[in-house]
Amino acid sequence: MNELVVDRRDDGVVLLTLNRPDRRNAMTDGMTEQWRQTMAALHEDRGVRCVVVTGAGSAFCSGGDLSWLAERGAEGVPGLRDRMLAFYRTWLAVADLEVPTIAAVNGAAVGAGLCLALACDLVYAAEEAKLLAPFTSLGLHPGMAATYLLPRVAGVGVAREMLLTGRTMLGAEAATAGLVTRAFPRESLMTEVLEIASRTAANAPIATRLTKVALAGGGHADLDAALRWESLAQPVTMTSPDMIEGLSAQRERRVPRFGNS
Repeated sequence: MNELVVDRRDDGVVLLTLNRPDRRNAMTDGMTEQWRQTMAALHEDRGVRCVVVTGAGSAFCSGGDLSWLAERGAEGVPGLRDRMLAFYRTWLAVADLEVPTIAAVNGAAVGAGLCLALACDLVYAAEEAKLLAPFTSLGLHPGMAATYLLPRVAGVGVAREMLLTGRTMLGAEAATAGLVTRAFPRESLMTEVLEIASRTAANAPIATRLTKVALAGGGHADLDAALRWESLAQPVTMTSPDMIEGLSAQRERRVPRFGNS
């Protein structure tokens, strides 16, 4: 079985579908390796404008495949630490892509699966999708940067409640709480997300990439840092072919046709 389906669309959008519906798209070793290879390829592909991640079947991702933990006695802390760090970095490499990334949370997003979604730039969820991080109820400390991603995205209060109590939040409530960008009815989620992705992919690639850098980690430390960055980044775009095309399209009242800058 191809555990990660890659669909490259003509508009520059790449749709990645986690494809183990029989296991609620758990992050198996095979899927993890396919994800690693795909992230490396996307990083080098200048034709990619936007990446969408979703899950096959009724779940987005049920998190890491924990079946190997039954053998935990055969491995000490140093070995487990190396193994987990490689696992985290492989999946969170989606955050290192230069193009905008979108998670379409079509169903349950659990533990590491929720963190994968939160590592994307935009997160859209089905209204009834279940989002939870039940690490402590499994006897585990949170992983996959949960203690960074949850407070960064939704605030410390929401992070504490979800990580300490294991509370489940539905997509509609998660949108209100700021955990996800917006929620849609499940039947229209992918249509809405792919339309958003297509509009995003149509924007100027240089300006889009630089804007993503500016917003990384929640934005600049202060006003002066923002001004220093923008006073450099905006002139970069002013000298790019993207700006010439954008202004020409506006003047000619047509849709801009940006190249793979």
